[in-house]
Amino acid sequence: MKKIVSLLFVLFILTGANAFAQNPANPVGPEKGSLVIVGGGNVGPEIWAKFVELAGGPNANIIYVPTAGDDSTVVKNDKTVKKLQELGVKSVTTLHTRDPKVANTEKFVEPIRTATGVWFEGGRQWKIADAYLGTLTQKEFNALLNRGGVIGGTSAGATIQGSYLFRGDTKGNTILVGDHIQGLDFIHNVAIDQHILKRNRQFDLLSFIKTRPDLLGIGIDESTAIVVHQNTFEVIGVSYVAIYDAKNFTGTVKNPAGDSGNNGPFFYLKKGEKFDLLNRKALLPAPPSTKTANN
Repeated sequence: MKKIVSLLFVLFILTGANAFAQNPANPVGPEKGSLVIVGGGNVGPEIWAKFVELAGGPNANIIYVPTAGDDSTVVKNDKTVKKLQELGVKSVTTLHTRDPKVANTEKFVEPIRTATGVWFEGGRQWKIADAYLGTLTQKEFNALLNRGGVIGGTSAGATIQGSYLFRGDTKGNTILVGDHIQGLDFIHNVAIDQHILKRNRQFDLLSFIKTRPDLLGIGIDESTAIVVHQNTFEVIGVSYVAIYDAKNFTGTVKNPAGDSGNNGPFFYLKKGEKFDLLNRKALLPAPPSTKTANN
């Protein structure tokens, strides 16, 4: 009997080790599709061009979701629809409800099934969660990614894409950990904040990640975006993206930019720089060689 128990224990350990060894192969972001996550403010032409390109260019079929906005502005706010049309997108469909029962119907999700892209407007992220979490609509958003589509969004439409819903309280956006904490989880094990430099929020994720070291914090400034595919994202736009990882909080991890001796608890990435989400490290280009050729 002892031998059987010992054998089972060994098998358990080996199985667990094997599962752990396979874990790095699992993507943090979408395995087939892409995400364009914008920190709010003016969405510049570079960001719009990337979103439309990933959605299929002029042949894109885009779903516009204004649900994060107030009821008074949801119908009137068609600037994004007009912008997409100006960029040559022929098919843009507005999809909106406040009722998760409606979001759970076949009729409501029908347009998503032929779409190549989804865009979430800004506002309050908890409104998106209330309408779509756990519904057929959320399932179809994931199906769109699985067939190679793109999901983009700005401000609240950025935060909702993470697994943890930062600033998700119904009483106000100054409450960091609120009554809504579940995002749509298009990108796993992260909490996303926006407007970080414009609104002096750059320290807010720092205090939060100290309480949730299992999560990676990503703070995105205005007019800036990360383009995510599988385990990597690239920064586009005009400002910065901040990375908050609990392993850096001791101050012993070298600033990946290498241009400062002051190794703080978080660091910034700029346009063109990439980040490995799985291994949580910056993928910066190698510095130019200082060696000179021999004459």
